Amino acid sequence: MPGATPGKWIDIWNSRVPHAPLVLVEVAAATQHRALVEGLVDVAIVRLPTADADDLHVIPLYEELPVAVFAADSHLAAAEELDLADLEGEVVVVPSDDVLRAQVPGAIAPRFAAPADTAEAVAIVASGVGVTLMPLSLARANHRKDVDHRPVRDAPHSPVGLAWLRDRTTPEIEAFVGIVRGRTAHSSRS
Repeated sequence: MPGATPGKWIDIWNSRVPHAPLVLVEVAAATQHRALVEGLVDVAIVRLPTADADDLHVIPLYEELPVAVFAADSHLAAAEELDLADLEGEVVVVPSDDVLRAQVPGAIAPRFAAPADTAEAVAIVASGVGVTLMPLSLARANHRKDVDHRPVRDAPHSPVGLAWLRDRTTPEIEAFVGIVRGRTAHSSRS
């Protein structure tokens, strides 16, 4: 998923299972379930909840901190942390690929179409037009020198998990799940 950093798990996989290379494919949150069902990926780091999760094994991994992203010279940069109430009266830019679905009381709706994606939303707020909310990993992945971000204490967190189809569990998938869960090479369940 965009923003995910599975490098540690990949390094461990490559050292333990060198005969089965991993191929990384970025999958948008909106298409993560379809990518699994259509066999485009075997395992996915996903934003939870996933649609139609009855056919998936899902292991919750962590929750991402929500942040507000705004122009670097914004008055919002004066605070170390924000609350949703601090964004009252701000133009809140919500991209089409929004994953937080945060409701900002008293926000001003933009007078333009929703940006196609998070990167476009960041470009808009970089110009000084409003603020956008996203998980911290997406803010880091879309970082620019003309934007800044702050944690938003009361915005919804973004749960992240590992998912794969129940009927497609293989020894390789079980090995990868073991790595993600922190099992060592010498544990009885690798």
